[in-house]
Amino acid sequence: MMDLFLLCSIIAAGSVRAIVYLFLVFHLLSAKKPKNGGIIVSSFGVAVISVLWFVMKLPDFYQIVLETIWIVFCVHFFQNAVIRMSLFIGIFYQIAISFLQFLIAAWLGVLFHTAAFLNYNTGNGQLAVWLLYLSMLAVSLYLLKHPDITRKEAFHFAYFLVVTGFIAIITLSQQTILPIPDDTLYMWTILAVVLMMFVLVFNMNQQYEVERELARLKSEQAELLERDYNTLNHAYAINAKLFHDFHNHIGALRQLLSHQKFQEAMQYLNDLQAPVQEMANTVWTGDETIDYLINSKAQIAQACAVQFQVQVEFPRHTNLKSSDLCAIVGNFLDNALEAVRQVPEQEKRFVCLTIRRIHQMLVIKVENSFTTAPILKDGALKTSKEENGLHGWGLKSALTAAEKYDGTVQTSYVDHTFRAVATLSYYGVSIE
Repeated sequence: MMDLFLLCSIIAAGSVRAIVYLFLVFHLLSAKKPKNGGIIVSSFGVAVISVLWFVMKLPDFYQIVLETIWIVFCVHFFQNAVIRMSLFIGIFYQIAISFLQFLIAAWLGVLFHTAAFLNYNTGNGQLAVWLLYLSMLAVSLYLLKHPDITRKEAFHFAYFLVVTGFIAIITLSQQTILPIPDDTLYMWTILAVVLMMFVLVFNMNQQYEVERELARLKSEQAELLERDYNTLNHAYAINAKLFHDFHNHIGALRQLLSHQKFQEAMQYLNDLQAPVQEMANTVWTGDETIDYLINSKAQIAQACAVQFQVQVEFPRHTNLKSSDLCAIVGNFLDNALEAVRQVPEQEKRFVCLTIRRIHQMLVIKVENSFTTAPILKDGALKTSKEENGLHGWGLKSALTAAEKYDGTVQTSYVDHTFRAVATLSYYGVSIE
């Protein structure tokens, strides 16, 4: 009877480990949200591994290795998570569970003056095990109900947890109530240090990814500046040539009109207008980089048969940097064009960009049509692209840019219209 109870408990505990891991990867790596199919397959696989381990009396090491490989495969296959980072998290996830399980069992043994809690094949041992797993489920439910927790807050919580565990294992080595071998205490002390290093390294890696994405954006913005400069020079050269030859054009038109050649005169005017037609359609904000960015996206929209509307009321001479405005406007428009291209009916494809100033606030709003409901995570749009890598960092970069000006980025959708809005505080600067 006890064996059946232990087997059921082991299977249930393995399922909890697998499910919590799926959601952990979802939050830490911005992978796809776990679906029912992935949860069932991963839990079933872990259950099979647990049964084999229990029946064949294998060492714990084999169970941990096989289980880690299986759940990493599941998050890669079902959630498109990067294998390298998933494996990195999976290994330390298993270490952390074993470490916390030992700590809970040991301190319960100290509290009740019995070593029975350290034997997981007894009722007392299972009590220690399920205190941990119930705590894991409680933390997971809290995170699901509070998706607005920032990466910085999560890092502080994780680091507080491992430091507390380190202090607990050091304190445990000083107690005399429960006899624990020195080798065991030494091993867990080393692993506690390893867990602290893992949290630090993972946080540094995430910061590096953000900085690399921002560096890429700055590189693209520098390229935009150079291209815009060349475009403006070309446009101004055409304009200067027209003014230079103005009297010649007037003479030619006068000659055509005096001979009542109205059709030829109209054609002559059309030929004159062609080189500056693009300049006439340009939306000028006063910021050359944003001007080029908007118009380049407008050309992409035109090529995809997308109605592209722009309304701009832009303040001059402010503390708003071109690179930050590019990060916001560029990512908004990229996401909008990506979504609107999937609309099958051409007449329903539209993208609307609105930039308004309200007192000392700048509001940047992009609206677009869509067919498939966008994926929202933590109140922000998540990329629908299947490839791994840096996809999904776009709006995070926009939010980072907005926060420099005490701003926010919000996304929402109603019916078949998606809306992304950024608000920024600004102030005027003097131009000497």
